[in-house]
Amino acid sequence: MGDDLASEGDTLLQSEKEFHDAAKRNDTARMEELIRRGVDIKAKNNTDRSALHWAAGAGNVDAVRLLLGHDVPVDDEDRVQRRLSLFGMNALLLSAWFGHLRVLQILINAGAKTNRVNRNGRNLLHCAAQRGHVQIIEFIMEVLEDVCVDETDKMDRTAFHLAAEYGRLEVVEFLIRLGCSCSAKDKEANTALHLAAKNGHLSVLQKIIGVGVDLDEKNSEGLTALHLAAEGGHRDSVKLLVEAGADVSAQTQKKMNCLHYAALHGYEEIARILMDAGIHTDAVNHRQQTSLHIAAEHGRQDIAEMILIAGVNLKLTDKQGKTSLDVAARGNHINLVDMIIKADRFYKWEKDNLNSDSDSWVAKHLTFKQDHRLETQHIRSVMWRLATKYLKPGEWKKLAHYWKFTDAHIRAIEQQWTGTKSYREHGHRMLLIWLHGVNTAGENPIKGLYEGLVGIGRRDLAESIRKKANADSTSPRKCTAM
Repeated sequence: MGDDLASEGDTLLQSEKEFHDAAKRNDTARMEELIRRGVDIKAKNNTDRSALHWAAGAGNVDAVRLLLGHDVPVDDEDRVQRRLSLFGMNALLLSAWFGHLRVLQILINAGAKTNRVNRNGRNLLHCAAQRGHVQIIEFIMEVLEDVCVDETDKMDRTAFHLAAEYGRLEVVEFLIRLGCSCSAKDKEANTALHLAAKNGHLSVLQKIIGVGVDLDEKNSEGLTALHLAAEGGHRDSVKLLVEAGADVSAQTQKKMNCLHYAALHGYEEIARILMDAGIHTDAVNHRQQTSLHIAAEHGRQDIAEMILIAGVNLKLTDKQGKTSLDVAARGNHINLVDMIIKADRFYKWEKDNLNSDSDSWVAKHLTFKQDHRLETQHIRSVMWRLATKYLKPGEWKKLAHYWKFTDAHIRAIEQQWTGTKSYREHGHRMLLIWLHGVNTAGENPIKGLYEGLVGIGRRDLAESIRKKANADSTSPRKCTAM
């Protein structure tokens, strides 16, 4: 025929490529014309695909019948096609994969072996389940003999595993009705519940939960379905599992709980669900990190605040001996440093002054973030001027000690470096942290500031601030009690 190779790197002659293309299009007239011209109908491309593979995969009934009428090999396998994750697929497996029931029936009638598997060990049932083809599964289970619904592939995954992993709800429901094992484990000890949760397939997850499986079953790494849903950021799946009674405090082999994962990835809504469900905030992982350590390391302010408001032991140290405050300071997460110091001081004040009361005004309005309220604007401007214009280097530390900031607090603030005038920024941050505590306690900030300045020997500044405050009609509180 005088053919050249169809393209560089291809093993097909031009006429053979045209034959394959005609099979893809179901163009039987062109196929017959090429057959009359002597084309090799068994020719395979560089991935061992023949015209029958293409016709079966495309669902081209006429092309399949034409090829079978010319005695093409029906069970030949192709080679790796990574894009589609098809490994060693023959025409019958391709018809199941793409959901072409009529082609599958024709191939079986032509003598195709129904027990063949691809290189992942997946059979007809696996292929149809993964792709969600219920009609194919119905045919397989009703017509073919010796088909086990719980047959496993090389990863020990059943059709139920695959249907759950890929979110095929109809298949999941059908396999449950067939009586499949809903708790079967693969080589990594994952159940179908694990795989549905990992991929956030909510409706599938709900169906499997309804069967009554163990929600807290762990895989080989000690992860439950809830861990996988949290790690994957699947908020609705986390909510569903929590409401169904999954153990929110379960820990993996590395002692990670779900809040650790939420903090690591910054999943705020998931963190909120877990916190509302009462997850243990002081739980530590294999590196002795609390969820706050992880939030501090990655600068997750919103999650950190949730944890701080719920209450956490700020003295806990990781394997390097670092508290969450140390970790935040080392990462230069300045706002987070200040939040942790505010919380630490608040915990002490709360212990000294209040019984725990979730209905208290403080609990309802508690925040450790920066204060941008209009009503504190005046006093905050006073703090700014004081820190940047009037306090000498080192005096902010004296004030901090007077107000019972700890050495750890001062070190964490001081770790920020903005140049030789860093003390101004340090002093301003310290003053705002102090102001948070004063406001929370309902005390007079001008009075407290006056007493502090007098306490460190700066009566001149104290008197100046008192006079200005008393003369300023816009000041929220005058210092009349001094």
